[in-house]
Order: sequence, then C-alpha cells, then structure tokens
Amino acid sequence: MHEPPNQTSSTRRRTGTKQKENALDRTDEKANYAIQFAQHAERLGFERTEDYNEKGEPVHSSAAIEAKFLTPQDPIVLTADGSRLPAIPVEEALELNRLRDKVDGRDPRSRSPAPEAIRISKDGTIHGTGRHHVSNPSAASDASLQDSLPSSRTNPLFPALPLYGPPTFLRNCQSWSFRISGSIGSFWFLLIVLLGALFMSIPAAAERTWMRIKGEDPAERRPFFEEEERRDRERQKVAAVWAARQDKQQSTEAFQDRYLANNDHYVPTEGGEDPLICDPAYYARRVGLDMEEYKVQTEDGFIIELWHVYDPKEYLPAPAERRARKTADIFQEGYMRRGREHGTAGTQYTDGTRRYPVLLMHGLLQSYGTYCCNDDDSYAFYLVKAGYDVWLGNNRCGLWEPEHVRLQYGDPRMWAWNIRQMGCMDLPALISRVLEETGFEKLGLICHSQGTTQTLVALAKEQRPDIGRSISVFCGLAPAAYSGPLIRKGYFKFMSILTPSMFRLVFGIHSFIPLMMVMHSLMPGRLYGDIGYLIFSFLFDWTDTRWDRRLRPRLFQMAPVYVSAESMRWWLGRDCFAKQKCILSTRREGELEDEEDEEEDYFTSQHPEGSTEDLSCHEKDHHHKERGRYSWYDEKAPPMAFWVGGNDHLVNGRRLLRRFERGREPHVNVIFKKVIDTYEHLDVIWAIDAIDKVGRDMKKVIWQTVSAEDKELCRTPTECENIEQWTGDAGTDSTIVGRSGKGETEKGKMEKQKEDGADLPEP
Repeated sequence: MHEPPNQTSSTRRRTGTKQKENALDRTDEKANYAIQFAQHAERLGFERTEDYNEKGEPVHSSAAIEAKFLTPQDPIVLTADGSRLPAIPVEEALELNRLRDKVDGRDPRSRSPAPEAIRISKDGTIHGTGRHHVSNPSAASDASLQDSLPSSRTNPLFPALPLYGPPTFLRNCQSWSFRISGSIGSFWFLLIVLLGALFMSIPAAAERTWMRIKGEDPAERRPFFEEEERRDRERQKVAAVWAARQDKQQSTEAFQDRYLANNDHYVPTEGGEDPLICDPAYYARRVGLDMEEYKVQTEDGFIIELWHVYDPKEYLPAPAERRARKTADIFQEGYMRRGREHGTAGTQYTDGTRRYPVLLMHGLLQSYGTYCCNDDDSYAFYLVKAGYDVWLGNNRCGLWEPEHVRLQYGDPRMWAWNIRQMGCMDLPALISRVLEETGFEKLGLICHSQGTTQTLVALAKEQRPDIGRSISVFCGLAPAAYSGPLIRKGYFKFMSILTPSMFRLVFGIHSFIPLMMVMHSLMPGRLYGDIGYLIFSFLFDWTDTRWDRRLRPRLFQMAPVYVSAESMRWWLGRDCFAKQKCILSTRREGELEDEEDEEEDYFTSQHPEGSTEDLSCHEKDHHHKERGRYSWYDEKAPPMAFWVGGNDHLVNGRRLLRRFERGREPHVNVIFKKVIDTYEHLDVIWAIDAIDKVGRDMKKVIWQTVSAEDKELCRTPTECENIEQWTGDAGTDSTIVGRSGKGETEKGKMEKQKEDGADLPEP
C-alpha cells in the first residue's frame, strides 16, 4: 500500500531536516572536539601557537599531535615535526589521544588500549598501571608552576612528576624565581655541609699533626701503604721517561721499546705529571688505550653520551657522522645483522677475534669517568686489556652540557625526571646502541650503586622487563636496593621532612645544586678534589683508607654531574626511597618480610627437621611459589651477580641478597654473590685490591654467561680459558666459578665470604 503523495513529500522533508540537524550536530560536536584538542595539544606542546587548521590541529611544527606509550607508565609527546617531549601523566596522554580520534572521526575504542602492567605487593600495594579512568585535565593552559605540581600523596614508590606546559612570560618568571630560590637554598645547604665536614675532620687532622710532631708518618697506618709507595715510584719512573721523550732526549722508538721489552702491548700516548683534568679519554691514553664518543637519543628526546674504549693498535675510531645520534627508536628489527655488516665495532673484527660487549653504568652524582681513574686498575681499562669490548654509559644531562632534541637548560621540563626515566629510557637506549654497533644479541652489564638501582627498577615486571633478554648477565657492585643506616643521619632527615613544594623551593626545579658544577669549572683540580672528598665522605660516611691516596684528587674530577632536583627528591624526599627504605617495596612490605623471616628462622632453630631442606619436592615447590607470589621480576630477568661491601653504611646489600636467598625471586638466578667485609661503598670500584677481590671474579662471571655461539665468534678473555658455559635455570642454587671451571654450589660458602671476603680460586 502506497503513501499519499502529500504525506510522502512531508515525510521526506522531515527526514531531510532531521539529517541536516544531525549533520550540523556532528559538525558542531566535531568542532567542539577540535577546540578541546587544540587546547590540550597546546598545553602539552613545545611552545604555544595561535595557528590551527580546519581540524583543530596546531600548524606549528613543534605542537603536540599524539601521545605514544613507551611503557605502561611512560607516554611521551610526539610533535608535528617528529620530535619528542618527555613523559607526561597517563591521564593526559589518554585524553590527548581520545580527542585526536574524535577529531579524525575515529572511535577511540578502536585504538589499541594503553598497555597494562601491574605488580601486587604483600601489603596490598598495587604497583604499575591498570585500566585508567580519565580525569578532567586542567583546562587552564596558563596554570602556574605551583598549580602544575602533583599532589604530595601519590604512588608510594614513584610519585607523579610535575607537568610543566610550554613557556609563557609568567611561567618564565616563575621558573626563574625557582632557580633563584634554589640557588640560594643550595648555597646555604652546601655551606652548612662544608662547615660540618670541616668540623668533623678536626680530630683526624689533629691526630695526624701530632704524629708528624712525634716524627711518625700517618700514612704508614694505611693497610696498603707499601703498595701505594710502590705504585707511586712506578708512576714517577714512567713520568721521567715521558719527560725525557718530550725533551727529545729519547726517541719515540726507544720509548715504545721500553714497554715492548716488558711485554706490554699497550704503549701510552699521553704521560708526564697528572694535570688533573675532567677527561677520561686522556687517562685512557696514559695506559695505551683511547676512547671515542657516541651520541645516543633516548625515546623521550634526551641526548646522552656513550663512550667506547678501544685498543688503537687494532681498532680505527669511527667517523663523526657514524657516532652521531640516530633515531629515537630502539631495538629495531635486524639490528644484529646491521651491526655485523655496518657497525663500527662489528666490522673491524673477524669471527674468532671479536670482543664480547660490556656496558658499564655509574653511580649517583658520578659519570662514566668513575671507571677510568685508577690507571690500569680501572675496570674499563682492565676489561679491555682482558679482551672485552668496553662501553661506558652516561645518564641524561650527565657530565657535560645537558642536551635534548627540543628543550633547553632553563626549561623545567628538561629536569622533570627521576630514577624510573633513567632506568626505563636511558638504559635501554644505551644497550640498543651498543648491540647495534657490535652486532651481538646480548651484552654484559656492570653497574655501581645508582646504576644498579636503575637496572633493578627497569627489570621489574611492571616497568620494562623486556630489556632483560638483551643482557647476558647483570653484575651489581654495591647494589642500591635497600637503604643503609646512613639514611637516618640528620642532614638526610632534614631533606626527608620537606614537603614536595618546600623541597622545590629550597633546591629548585632544575639541576640539583648547580653551584657544584660552577665550582668544578673554576677551582684548581687538586683543591676541588680535596674539597669534593671532604664533602662526600662526610655525607656518605666512607673513607679513602683502601684507595691509592695519591690518585684521590683524580677520582673526584669526574664528579659531580648534572642531576635533576626531582631525581634527588626521589632519593631523599619524604615520599620515596628515604621513607620506604627500598626501591621496589613499601616499608610495610619490608616489615612483613622481616616478620616472615623471623618466624621461619625460629621454626628452623626449634625444629631443624622441619626446615625447607627436608621438605618433599611438592612441599618445596609450594613453599617457593608462596614466597614468589610478590616477586619483583618475571622470567625475562637475566642472571645476576653481586659484590657487596660489608662496611657499606649507605646501602644494605646483604638485605638484597637475603631476598634472593629466601626464595622471593623464583625467576632470578643469582650465579655469584660475594660480601667483602672490609669494603665501603666506593671500595668495590676504587680499592687498591678491587681487581683481585672484584675485577677477576667479574671478568669470569661475564664469560661464564656468554652463549656458546658468541664464544665461537669472540676471543677468550685472559684467565677465562677453563671457564665452562653456565646453563643454570632460574630458581636453582647459585654457582661460582671453581678451580676446574665447573660450578660449585654457593650454599654454605656465603658465611665464610662474609667473614673474610675470600677470593675465587684461580682456574
């Protein structure tokens, strides 16, 4: 049955009107989304712009267009010109992408959801990110810096970082006010620390003076006095030979013959009196090696330094364009093949003579130069001469001028980062570049102090555990996972009681105590080294007792470095490490674990037949699963080895070893562990006997974990000829390298190592 003609035309008119209204509504809705997107993109972009296209997209090349999730907790900003800006809050990233989809006419639900990664602690704390509900972001694009600061009550381990928008006149004024207040506060803090250090040094100085009055040499009390004197005489002889060469009293050939006669393959190309300069490459040339610098771009746009230590007799340095920064994307497909065919280090060696790559990462307020200060006993030089391909990494901002693809020193966004960004962005970028240049699938990773922290954080299953597949073994020196008793000192307590706002007022929102860098550039090397030792030994409660005292001024030429105030707030502020006493567990969880261990120890002491040693396989499996429910790491974690200072007051390495021994990390295989009772925090890298107590072990452990395929490609390091391939599975007993090269079970030997710090037997 057909509708009457007049009714049909009326229906059509109503339908057409409705369609037009819907189209107008959609247009209005889209225009509204475009306005919202433009406002949001402006808040997250590099700088403000007034130019937008018909879609509401900013025309300016540095405007924000999308958020990219690098990790579940680290969305970065992509700009129109392809640049990247540092990580922003997850809610802001989700809102930016939602509005972008609305403007483009896409259903936001069609976009791949933000990745999820969570870890539940024993005390019920949820770490990481789950499904997010977008909050209403601040609509004010000109919010003050104070309003940009996050709440002081956030994640107990990694509080949210401040969100600083693009600069305006008002924001620049506020930023300068923070820089001024931070400079003043830092000056007074540093002055008080210096005065305190001078005051506390009076008794020791008086004792040394009294000994000299009596005709005694205070240095004779030092445990390595004779070795220090022997090394000093040897350095003087070498300096005299170098001076004679410079005066042309000795030919270059005669100078080289002196070393070749002693079967020394490595002939120095620098020498003479130590000028005490901040140049690790200079000290490499003093021992017959050299270094080249690579620039590495992190995924959030920072430009960091990677240094390659090499033997100039067998390796030609890469051209400058080859060492320049590359794309920010890491672990790109085919990187091993490209490394073998085009990588600078990968193409200069033939199969069978290649060097296995090792990356070294430094500690807090230090730089890559930490591993280059002790002449031939520097780990960097020792490992090269042993046969490894050594690379030294710096973290963001680092020793020299801080660099970013977009941001400048004065921009507070340049400094909105802490240990998570160092671990989840800096470390993967460095590992990726080393593997790309060398053509290997994995590398050995050696870290000291803060370097161990960023690695342990990055490997956590809610952070960036995939990088564990690129590490053959992680060697941790003075691992900083749990705080030591030093955290209770008054000056650290003062920093821990400051609210986030007060902390930023006292120490600023840029670099932490930039006055230290100014002093470094103005003061003579020896004076700066003496003051640096005085201040840091007072703060961190270590001494130079086991170091070569005549090299001490050199050790402090490579520190301190640029560190963000936010990073130091993570270490010492009221919300984070200083409060929780751990990098990946809350304080309450630590207390629960202590109670659990005490109960187990009591039960074992009262009923030795009921200890875990006598449990059935099924019961043991259940016991380990129960303990491992709240583990930090999953099956991607690499094998680990640890060297702990028994006299280290800054961090508690024994507590970390206990975590592994008690089965709380069933996926982690600790293949080596050693406690050296007499060692303090820096002794593991600078002690005169560090090569004997740490270096030789480390060299063997690295080779023990190299795959059989890579061993076929590489030369065998010295003293590693009889080391067999490690084939342990996660959760098995840890092993150490024995005399025959076979693994010996570690159980039962740990206590002896705690008592005497015994060395490994030679193969």
